[in-house]
Amino acid sequence: MNTANDLEEVIENTKQHNASNDKIHPWRICPIGKHFVKKHIVHIPPSKEHPDGETIERHEHCAINPSKKDILSFDEIQAMTEKYFHQLSGPPKIGVLKGYANADKFDVEIRGWTQYWNDIFSFSEPLSADLVKALIASESSFHPETNIPAGKGKGRARGLMQVTDYTMNILGNHHGELSNYLICFDHSKLLSPTANICAGIRWLFRSMIIAKSKLGDATTWIDAAIQYKGKLGIQPPPREVEILLHHYSCFM
Repeated sequence: MNTANDLEEVIENTKQHNASNDKIHPWRICPIGKHFVKKHIVHIPPSKEHPDGETIERHEHCAINPSKKDILSFDEIQAMTEKYFHQLSGPPKIGVLKGYANADKFDVEIRGWTQYWNDIFSFSEPLSADLVKALIASESSFHPETNIPAGKGKGRARGLMQVTDYTMNILGNHHGELSNYLICFDHSKLLSPTANICAGIRWLFRSMIIAKSKLGDATTWIDAAIQYKGKLGIQPPPREVEILLHHYSCFM
């Protein structure tokens, strides 16, 4: 696990070696073109120089991205959450969604990643953290361990926002449909609440762009959430869309 001192040392080293401290966002640990890697053990196989192999510890550092696109790693997602999110205030509202034991348990992560992605994309209408919370209720009922088949060609649907393997393949594809702001980590780590919410909200922003291509400039974030579910344009609205709309109405 990262310690505060380890993380501060990486941030300070980044500042010293990058005079402009040029980052995608103030919360990011690493400058543009790099991603954060936490301290880890590396096992080096046997070689002529080291016949018995070798085990070394690599310190936390900022590694160069494999492409020019921005990348959020699992380690950086965790580090940002620990360092910045607990200081934030504002939506989502607490005590609104009844009947869910974990309804307010993930507000820190919802609040933080909603603000982060709103800052990154700067859409004219910002995403509401309340809508994200309603979407999570309709997707997983706030059970982060949810892991079920996602349907033909989509692999598994995992975690709070039921992010699929298919979605993660798009989010991490350097040569795919996303112009920037990739998220790259092993799919099994989607069971981490903060990693799942980060990836889910990133896909919700992509869903807004897709919905706008279908509906035009009048597209709302509710339309984007319905697109996220793959149900945009279906009439009458499926039961799962009605559940989402009901949950979101509780915040009004």
